[in-house]
Amino acid sequence: MTTPLSPNPTKWDHEHIKLRLKELLTQLTAIPGVSGFEAPVARYMAGKLRDHADEVVADAMGNVYATKRGSRPGPTLMIAAHSDEIGLIVRNIEPSGFIRFDKVGGMIDPLLPGRMVTVRGHLGVVGVKAGHLQTPKERSEVKPHTDLYIDVGADDAAGVAALGIRIGDPIEQRSDLTFFAGGDRFAGKAVDDRLGCAVLVALFESLAGVDLAGTLVGVVTVQEEVGLRGATTAAFRVNPDLAIALDTMPCGDTPDVSFAKELAVGIGRGPVFQVTSGGAGGKGIIVNPRVRRLLEETATAAGAEYQVTTFPGGNTDAAAIHLVREGIPTGVITLARRYSHSPVEMGDIRDAIGAWQILRELCGRMDKIGGYIAPDII
Repeated sequence: MTTPLSPNPTKWDHEHIKLRLKELLTQLTAIPGVSGFEAPVARYMAGKLRDHADEVVADAMGNVYATKRGSRPGPTLMIAAHSDEIGLIVRNIEPSGFIRFDKVGGMIDPLLPGRMVTVRGHLGVVGVKAGHLQTPKERSEVKPHTDLYIDVGADDAAGVAALGIRIGDPIEQRSDLTFFAGGDRFAGKAVDDRLGCAVLVALFESLAGVDLAGTLVGVVTVQEEVGLRGATTAAFRVNPDLAIALDTMPCGDTPDVSFAKELAVGIGRGPVFQVTSGGAGGKGIIVNPRVRRLLEETATAAGAEYQVTTFPGGNTDAAAIHLVREGIPTGVITLARRYSHSPVEMGDIRDAIGAWQILRELCGRMDKIGGYIAPDII
């Protein structure tokens, strides 16, 4: 489905946006970008956005801002997708050449042994004791990451140094994005949140030649996985009238999760509007009911399916954005993924298409945003 916003409706039909999102996602997930080391992803995003924005700049944190200004008066809408991925970092290099490491973000200990990784562009393997030599207890226990090591094929510390590897270097998971038979579903690393980044690029591309009422600022944030850090400074800089955090989230449509009791969200069922996030006493967000209504009515106008959920188990950049300055009305659009924070995060490209439809429709309705975000208490 296309929206009446496009000056070239045939270009942005369903099949075109699907192919474009698949292309962008494949390219984005292949780029290394562990939290704090997102510059390669930021450069890619800046390059893609520059042709379709009036201005693209970066700040000292590494956030990228793409601004598209309309000729008609209206609000400032900020849409944020984070560029970083979870990973590891070199903690120490033993004389024997084996590398000890720390975690960056929500890496899961049981998924580490026997995995391939990349250290400064070089292949590494998280070592695992030969099954022939493991005791029955060792075969069933989970080793903490502090007991594990990475082998980069060097015989000693000098060999590691010759590869240019130093303490403090980031370590990425190695897992190429692959599409399943049928072409809509995929699995790989860093789907969180390169899928949101892909939607952001496609959104700006589809708005070429479209005049907006107000200003659209697409923000590629950094260090989301380690505390929503980039979003905090980005929201202060932009100070938007309305912000949308565009991210991914876990889902409950696998045999090991109760869909009814734990998380009634599934892949391929449309983007998800989170109405709450975070646990009691911690950082989170309760989305203003007016912002929720805006998103739901926009989705209906766009003809896009959507899901609604509460999510006490995690956060998005929205949890930081809405607390900046005097408070910023903020909504959350997330894309469901299975096997979260693993090298095989799985999603459905149709959910990304739905998010693109909703956001594009929202950009066409920017002159109406004020009625949804104005205080209605007094």
